[in-house]
Amino acid sequence: MIVYEFKVKGKDRQYRAIDEAIRTSQFIQNKCLRYWMDNKEVGRYDLNKHCAVLAAEFPFADELNSMARQSAAERSWSAIARFYDNCKRKVKGKKGFPRFKKNCRSVEYKSTGWKLSTNRKAITFSDKKGIGTLKLKGTYDLNYYDIKLFKRVRLVRRADGYYAQFAVDVDVKIESQPTNQVVGIDLGLKYFIADNKGNVEQSPQFYRKSEKQLNRANRKKSKKFSTEKRKAKQKQSNNYHKARNLYARKHLKVSRQRKEYCKKLAYSVIQSNDLVAYEDLNVKGLVRNPQLAKSISDAGWYTFRQWLEYLGHKYGKVTVAVPPHNTSQNCSSCGENVKKSLSTRTHVCPHCGYTVDRDINAAINILRLGLSTVGHTGTYATGDLPSWAIGASLLSNGESVNVESPPL
Repeated sequence: MIVYEFKVKGKDRQYRAIDEAIRTSQFIQNKCLRYWMDNKEVGRYDLNKHCAVLAAEFPFADELNSMARQSAAERSWSAIARFYDNCKRKVKGKKGFPRFKKNCRSVEYKSTGWKLSTNRKAITFSDKKGIGTLKLKGTYDLNYYDIKLFKRVRLVRRADGYYAQFAVDVDVKIESQPTNQVVGIDLGLKYFIADNKGNVEQSPQFYRKSEKQLNRANRKKSKKFSTEKRKAKQKQSNNYHKARNLYARKHLKVSRQRKEYCKKLAYSVIQSNDLVAYEDLNVKGLVRNPQLAKSISDAGWYTFRQWLEYLGHKYGKVTVAVPPHNTSQNCSSCGENVKKSLSTRTHVCPHCGYTVDRDINAAINILRLGLSTVGHTGTYATGDLPSWAIGASLLSNGESVNVESPPL
């Protein structure tokens, strides 16, 4: 499964229709979640049947395509199933009880409710929301695929406009020549990655470099909506919405910079090696550290791992996630445990005298652990499934980890 993304162009009334479709999808998703809370032994197909009840009760819900309503119900069931799975596996801490959605940004259609034009440069939505025909702006050629391979279509709202995503059921595997090279990678904050051969890649710190501009835009946004207006509960002005959109676009730019950097770096690593070993980091737990949360989030370790796993599957390379315990503390030369704080950047072994950068020492240990295993160990970045396998079920916020750019 692969996802192609296009920017859509239409009129203001069409954009308002897309917003209405997104709100309706959110309404159905929340109603299905409430139905599950209020009734016992409710399953996936019960939620799909409940969509018909909602369509009969609410006219605006009936305007949305029937399969789009089912997609909204499937989103609710996805959250419910994940909660059940976490309970069965006895995950530590919170189990992720499903929550009601407040700000959805996408609506998803299945095989009906839409139709591509003859040249595949426009898409028409035929439900009663009135979206109509939208032009597709992008570099991909959809004529290469049979229309039956298009499993899902999603309309996504972002700060800089509206996008259409197409989930295509194709085999993404590509044969590549073996390089006879293996590599162990250590993810860090000083260096984004350091490998066992001594190569390092500096952390780009996109957010840190743009932080002043982001803070300035945030202050301008706040000034447009004064404290007096908040107390009076007056409607926000057009200037406030413009400032808010500018602030969101700046954040979107930083996010895209980080994503493209991780994508290109992962592509380079996969193309240069037959086996890649990396740490099975619990990023969700690491960001709870208030001193390092901003730096860890800015680094983009999770995004890099997603692309590493997807590209490894695509090009037939082995990706191995190894436990991160003591990879920085153990000496890669003699195996003795050498305790050191995070501020100590050089590994000096008092037993054998081996001296090297701590990140490179960790990368050597990671590679050794990776070579001692077969296939993929640990968990994938997206849970039990690898990031390339999420395919037809796109992420609920409209992002997709395997949306490919033009050839690198």
